[in-house]
Amino acid sequence: MSDRPRLLPLLGTPRHGSRDAMTCLYRCGNACDHPVPNTSDNTYFGDLVNAEVSRRGVVRAGAVGAMVLGFGGALAGTGAAASAAPNSPVLPEATTFPAGGKGVGNGALTFKPIPPNTLDTFVVPNGYDHAVVIRWGDPVVPGAPAFNLGKQTAAAQAKQFGYNNDYVGVLPLDKGGKRALLVVNHEYTNEDLMFPGFTSQDALSVEQVKVAMAAHGMSVVEIERVAGTGQWRVVGSGRRPYNRRVDALSSTFELTGPAAGSSFVKTAADPKGRTVIGTLNNCAGGVTPWGTVLSGEENFNQYFVGGDAAPEADKPRLTRYGISTTARYPSGSRKWDRAADRFDLGKHPNEANRHGWIVEIDPYDPDSRPRKHTALGRFKHEGANVIVARSGHVVAYMGDDERFDYLYKFVSDKKFMKGDSWVARKHNLTLLESGTLYVAQLGQTSADEIDGSGKLPSDGAFDGKGRWIKLVSGNRSYVDGMTAAEVLTFTRFAGDKVGATKMDRPEDVEPSLHTGKVYVALTNNSNRGVGSNPKPDEANPRTANRHGQILELVEDRGDNTAETFAWSLPIVCGDPADPATYFAGYDKTKVSPISCPDNVAFDATGNLWISTDGNALGSNDGLFATATEGPERGHLKQFLTVPYGAETCGPFITGDNRSLFVAVQHPGEITGATVENPASTWPDGDYAKPGVVVTWRLDGGPVGS
Repeated sequence: MSDRPRLLPLLGTPRHGSRDAMTCLYRCGNACDHPVPNTSDNTYFGDLVNAEVSRRGVVRAGAVGAMVLGFGGALAGTGAAASAAPNSPVLPEATTFPAGGKGVGNGALTFKPIPPNTLDTFVVPNGYDHAVVIRWGDPVVPGAPAFNLGKQTAAAQAKQFGYNNDYVGVLPLDKGGKRALLVVNHEYTNEDLMFPGFTSQDALSVEQVKVAMAAHGMSVVEIERVAGTGQWRVVGSGRRPYNRRVDALSSTFELTGPAAGSSFVKTAADPKGRTVIGTLNNCAGGVTPWGTVLSGEENFNQYFVGGDAAPEADKPRLTRYGISTTARYPSGSRKWDRAADRFDLGKHPNEANRHGWIVEIDPYDPDSRPRKHTALGRFKHEGANVIVARSGHVVAYMGDDERFDYLYKFVSDKKFMKGDSWVARKHNLTLLESGTLYVAQLGQTSADEIDGSGKLPSDGAFDGKGRWIKLVSGNRSYVDGMTAAEVLTFTRFAGDKVGATKMDRPEDVEPSLHTGKVYVALTNNSNRGVGSNPKPDEANPRTANRHGQILELVEDRGDNTAETFAWSLPIVCGDPADPATYFAGYDKTKVSPISCPDNVAFDATGNLWISTDGNALGSNDGLFATATEGPERGHLKQFLTVPYGAETCGPFITGDNRSLFVAVQHPGEITGATVENPASTWPDGDYAKPGVVVTWRLDGGPVGS
């Protein structure tokens, strides 16, 4: 089979970045073609004089965080001998991979970077290999039927691996690092590429709509290491007690926190406002220190219809969250109301308020009910990533993935409890139910020098100081005219009111456990400075920003609970030959081109790994790595590319640095592509299937270095 992608008669025109129109339709409901939801007039507060940062404090805090968190956020210290409460699940004998190295983000990246390409295959550097771990339709729950493309049913899909895998987390099951749980989000479906003979959403049967609903959600799958290598495979036989699917069709979720039970989330089917059916558009996420996975509900707005018939008082709120209030069926509607009328806001106006939260799932307890934590606010969550501050409080960082929306931080009321007892874990499972939610406001040092070209200011850096503005703490609101429940349910309005800084699509936000510094992927914003939209600023310095940038936050005194911080842009993405790019001052002739950063992760030595979504430079999306400290800081190198039309999601590097997992999402998602006439035939040579891939070094050494 040729690696060259097939040319289709209706090849789509790239819309934003290099995303095809088909991806824009199914991924986010053509969000960028709609008016910008944020119409507030926020201004900068200027520089804070008291936001000096102690580098020594940051390193000290990072050391404490790394000690507490083990690898990449995995549960530390829970063992087989842990005392268990009656009827509690039996925890595995170990939940951390062996540590692979100690460092502060200055590990040597020795692989030879791969060149940009448009091949319909998965490309890794010389000396590495890769394998598909699991793909759409593979069995998950014991007893799942074999996948049948022409005879799909909702009952079968509810037991099979879902569609369009995004976030990937790997949680160990034994001390030797031989068994683990793979936890994966299923963000959205593309019916064009799922059902043979697809013509339109109207032509789908109700059963096919239910198949799509069942293909959303999350999967938990037990995997095993292959013969002591860095390769992993699904455990294919025997008892698999942890395997699980949750979906948008029938799975139930518990609401926690101050907005649970409020009038904003009550419905006729749930008059107490405590139990939600389904999770929607699950994008990125993170592993918590207590061994659960957080999943962000992102573009949930596109699933609802009937906004024109919603109560008039609700319409401004719906509009701010991107839900049409002028048509029953907005353009591109999935029309899920045919299968479940809870998606009709004319009948159930509060149903949309029950989505857009951070979901927490416990992979080690397959009988537990996942929870939606209202204390972390409601917006288009890309995900949430957690660090334990030196005070013991848990801090979660989050981004609202919309043009001109905001960065957030949550600090728990309770402190993380160390130890391997079930009592400690039960306590830690409550940490995200109550706390303080903040939104970020960024100041500038060289505002008068920002002209939209991407030219560095005279001080040689895009940088400044900032503060976290308190929105709500427990049941107390700090936003005039809004109750705590209102702030948490309509968090975007709260950010508008307090003057938060409008960002260029803040997606993944992740703290380094080595240094305590926080890294934000700002994907792009083609509306920046265009027409009446907000002009460029020092944190978002380019007009019509097509390539995005990486933001680095350093919390004051190295304390992740601090209310002030310093910020900078270590990477301004694009073609290194373009003067409007920056790579922490590194020689740009030695740097790989990168466009549209989406997710970030860290390896065992603290190097930063960046995946992309919508490469506007014309090549396939990929995964990149760079040191964050030392002389190699900014030396960005491309590690892999995904097949034609696909997006690189994840990534996840195991704590021993021997295995790197990525999700290949929407391969072949090109306008005009169908099951019968695919634009990609990855991974099996017949039609495109999203899947999770593991990459490892052939000599058994650490990935990347």
